Amino acid sequence: MNAVFRALSDPTRRKVLELLRQRPMSAGELSSHFAVAKPTMSAHLAVLREADLVAADKAGKQVIYRLKMSVLEEALLSFAQALDLGLDRSPSKPPAPEPASS
Repeated sequence: MNAVFRALSDPTRRKVLELLRQRPMSAGELSSHFAVAKPTMSAHLAVLREADLVAADKAGKQVIYRLKMSVLEEALLSFAQALDLGLDRSPSKPPAPEPASS
């Protein structure tokens, strides 16, 4: 969980995640939204990969990044529980069936 929060601590990485919520993008597409050098953008993407927040898939010469929303959701839920915000991790149970009347 520390890696997730380290990744989320930077506004550039949060913006990358926001962009990837729209659709998967190449590193070049993502870089076009920021005024940073390619090595800096690569470092941001590496932090996001290390935190398992994004997946990187090779498509020819490009690397396509996509958001791994389930990892982000799990980290945020764990954080909410650590703060005792009253969120239950267990899946919702369906209501018990009514007893049949005779």
